[in-house]
Amino acid sequence: MTNTIAPPDDRLAKRNLAVLVLAQAILGSQMSMVFIVGGLAGNTLAPNHCLATLSITMTVLGSMLSATPLSALMQAKGRRFGFMTGAAAGMVGAVLAVTGLYHSSFTLFLLGALLTGTYQSAQGFYRFAAADTASDAFRPKAISWVLAGGLVSAVLGPQLVKATDDMFVVPFLGTYLAVIGLNVLGLILFAFLRIPLPQPPNAGEAKGRSRMELLKSPPIAVAVICATVSYALMNLVMTSTPLAVVGCGFTQDNAADIVGAHVLAMFAPSFFTGHVIARLGAPRVMAIGLTILAAAGVVAIAGVELTNFFIALILLGVGWNFGFIGATAMLTANHTPAERGRMQGLNDLIVFGGVTLASLSSGGLMNCAGGSVQGGWQAVNMAMLPFLALAGAALIWLWLRPMDKA
Repeated sequence: MTNTIAPPDDRLAKRNLAVLVLAQAILGSQMSMVFIVGGLAGNTLAPNHCLATLSITMTVLGSMLSATPLSALMQAKGRRFGFMTGAAAGMVGAVLAVTGLYHSSFTLFLLGALLTGTYQSAQGFYRFAAADTASDAFRPKAISWVLAGGLVSAVLGPQLVKATDDMFVVPFLGTYLAVIGLNVLGLILFAFLRIPLPQPPNAGEAKGRSRMELLKSPPIAVAVICATVSYALMNLVMTSTPLAVVGCGFTQDNAADIVGAHVLAMFAPSFFTGHVIARLGAPRVMAIGLTILAAAGVVAIAGVELTNFFIALILLGVGWNFGFIGATAMLTANHTPAERGRMQGLNDLIVFGGVTLASLSSGGLMNCAGGSVQGGWQAVNMAMLPFLALAGAALIWLWLRPMDKA
């Protein structure tokens, strides 16, 4: 008896898409909350201001370390089990953060941030889950619509921060209590997800390419590079933004509004990104994304007025959207279902490895380079240049291989 894979059912895909969009909207808001307050809370707990953004780095490190195990877990036990695991980790992480804030323990706060990273890693698989039961034609749109759910989280997260950051005597304690509640809602929501377990290959059937063989495929290699650069540079700049905004004399509410506008810009284009990919192709959309990221750096370097922060962070969000969704669409189009677990886990391991380094560098560049807040902010944005050049060169290399176009 041979192993057969059921044809994609877009009715099932749309049902699952509704659950995943809600998850992105509700649970996803915790990520903007953590990125808004993480550096500010770290500034009050860290023994050295250069370590202020270390909690955000720990979150991204947790994402990197969790990517491969979560992918394997989902391959064996299904997406629902994996997503519930991520929500449970986010809940426990928020509990540890609350404890750390209450007892002024930077160590506990960092441990909580590390577990929050497991949730972030699980959230990264929402886009892949949307593609699991989708037809080839619907797949880019499904990926795009899942990320569009971030529009709600872009509004909800900053508003929850404003409502909760000074709710208690201990700053930001209420924010992390709200994060606990969001993850409880997620555990309930994922009970409605219906994605069949991937069929294991029968004896004698091909198990697909190894990880190294997958990475040697030009479309996959370029997709991984562009996804890593897009996500890492977005994180590099966003991590330092609240510190830069407050350091330049603006308020925490200003910082929340700017990050909120950024997150809106990350997800708002998702309503049409899938259509643009279908029309122009993933490589061109990725190239547009890299160009917009470069424009964000130029605006940020040009000045530290509130307008500069808003425009730069909005461009940063749009650039991330095009670069990251384009890379995801190209990746999913170039591996088989049998290769899904190893390739998606490897992709997110590499992506979040790059994001970890970017996050770690962000605090050091912001607080310990340039001699001032303005100088540190310029150093953060100047650091984008070599990586944009790397991703651009990778795309040009792909275009010079006409037989390998995605």
